[in-house]
Amino acid sequence: MKKEVIWGLLFGTIAAGGFSSESDGIYVFKIGQMEICVMIEGERDGNVSIVPGADEALLRRYISAAGFKHSTNAFLIKAPGQNILVDSGMGTNNIILEKIKKLGVTPEQLNAVLITHLHGDHIGTLQRNGKALFPNAKIYIDAKEHEYFTRIQPNQGAVAALNSYGSNVITFDAATPGSAPKEILPGIGAIAAYGHTPGHTAFLVESGAEKLLIAGDFLHVGLVQFPCPDISATYDMNQNNAAASRRQLLDYAAKNKIILGGMHIVFPGVGKVETDGSGYKFFPSN
Repeated sequence: MKKEVIWGLLFGTIAAGGFSSESDGIYVFKIGQMEICVMIEGERDGNVSIVPGADEALLRRYISAAGFKHSTNAFLIKAPGQNILVDSGMGTNNIILEKIKKLGVTPEQLNAVLITHLHGDHIGTLQRNGKALFPNAKIYIDAKEHEYFTRIQPNQGAVAALNSYGSNVITFDAATPGSAPKEILPGIGAIAAYGHTPGHTAFLVESGAEKLLIAGDFLHVGLVQFPCPDISATYDMNQNNAAASRRQLLDYAAKNKIILGGMHIVFPGVGKVETDGSGYKFFPSN
C-alpha cells in the first residue's frame, strides 16, 4: 500500500474516530492502543506583535482582517496501565484538573506528567500552596531545562512546582533531532527542541504503526509560522535556535507522515503537516 494511502487512512481515522465538544473543550482520538485527549484551557484573540519578523505584507497575506485565535492546550494520554499528562496549563480556575476528571481520571490515578518546558502556562496545575495536585505522579523534565530554571536563572513558579514532587522529579537528556527519541515511558520518547527555552522538549507517542508528535511551544502563531517557520516569537528565548528546531520538527512530521500536536495550535490542537515550497501547510483535525 502506498504511503500516501496509509497517511490518508490514518488521518481519516483521527478525523472520524475522534470526538470534540465545543462546550467541554475536549478532543479525543486514538493512536494505536493509546487514547489521546486534547484539552483546551483557554482561548483568546491573538496578537501579531509577538512575531516581529513578520512585516505588514506578510501579515496581510496570512491573517484575515477578522484576526486569529490563540489557544492554550494540554494533552492527556490514556495508555495501557498508565495515565500520562503532557503539560498542565496555566492552572486557571482548575480547568485542566476538572477536564481530567471529566475524562474519568482522578488526580491520584495520574502516573506521570511530561513537561515540554517550565513556563508558567505549562506547569500551573502541578501544585497548590506547595502541595502536589497529582500525588502519585512522576514528573519528567529535560535536564537542561531543570538546570536552567532551578539553578542558573531560578524561577519561583518552576521551583515551587518541582519541589512539591520531591524525589518524584526525574530528569533526562532528550535525543538530538534525527536520532532515535530518548524513551521516557513505553511508547513515548523525548526529542530535543531547544530554543524556545534551553531544554524545550517534544514528545513522540507511538503505538503500533501510528505516531503523534506533541511539540509543545514550537510555534505560537500558526497562520504565520507554518508557512514561514524561520519567523520566531518574542516568547522564544533563543530565536535562531527556536527557528531551527521548528523546521526540524515540521520536516520530521511531514516526511514521516506523523500527526502533529501543539500547546498553542488552535483547538483541537492536532493535525497533519505537509511541505509547501519553503514552508509548510497545516491541516487541522476536525
